[in-house]
Amino acid sequence: MTLERYLRHRRSFEVGLWAVFFLVNFISNTVVVWLDLEKMGFDVPRWKPVVWEGTSLLVLALMIPVLLAFDRGFPIVRGAVGRGVIAHALFTVPWSLMHVGGMVLLRKLAYMTMGASYRFGELPSELFYEYLKDFRGYAGFIALIYLYRFMLRRAQGEAQFLAEGAEDAVTTPQPVTDRFLVKKLGREFLVKVADIDWIEASGNYVNLRVGTKAYPLRETMSGIESRLADAGFLRVHRSAIVNLDRVQEIVPFDTGDGEARLAGDLRVPVSRRFRKELRERLG
Repeated sequence: MTLERYLRHRRSFEVGLWAVFFLVNFISNTVVVWLDLEKMGFDVPRWKPVVWEGTSLLVLALMIPVLLAFDRGFPIVRGAVGRGVIAHALFTVPWSLMHVGGMVLLRKLAYMTMGASYRFGELPSELFYEYLKDFRGYAGFIALIYLYRFMLRRAQGEAQFLAEGAEDAVTTPQPVTDRFLVKKLGREFLVKVADIDWIEASGNYVNLRVGTKAYPLRETMSGIESRLADAGFLRVHRSAIVNLDRVQEIVPFDTGDGEARLAGDLRVPVSRRFRKELRERLG
């Protein structure tokens, strides 16, 4: 599979990876519990460990979007690592309560269908025990997410600003003139500003889109918008900036929003607040 194909279907692949991750954990954890109970001589019906592990992992899987949304608001980034770490550490408390609440509710329903009753145990001690597990699990999720993002940026190629005519990277961002330096898997090459089709917001980065390729750049949308304002680029959505030379058609929607269709069948969302200015700029 090529990187370009992966990026085109990135969301679907990511959902699939999470599904495989939780399925493998469910099977392995359930088998381990079965073996442990058998080793200790406990006569526990086989369906109970299935319910224990299944309900816990199902709730965690449904909570992953919550974790990602929280991370967008409080990312762990250079220059604000402490703020991000503290925010995530504090968030582990409501995270654990949501997990335990959903897990217990599903277990009670599952036990009810089997003609049994589920008892969580002594609330203070059980909550503390579950919190310790959830804290460790939450840290593991964050580490996995940030490692995945790092590897994806490395594979895509991370861009840096270049000063006028410079061939070497600079430590402090300079006004963009006609090119970016892209570092990809240990190699360096140049991407001209004129070759960029559009730019999209991506968390703490923006992605410079050149055809099917995307080059992450550590910059805000407002920052890159001001840098490229005189280079023929226009903000058309809170998460999109287009190269005006690439726009072939503007398609309006009944909602007042629309989309810009670019060369290569690329489609970029256009919000109603930017649509009029886009039409004017295109003449």
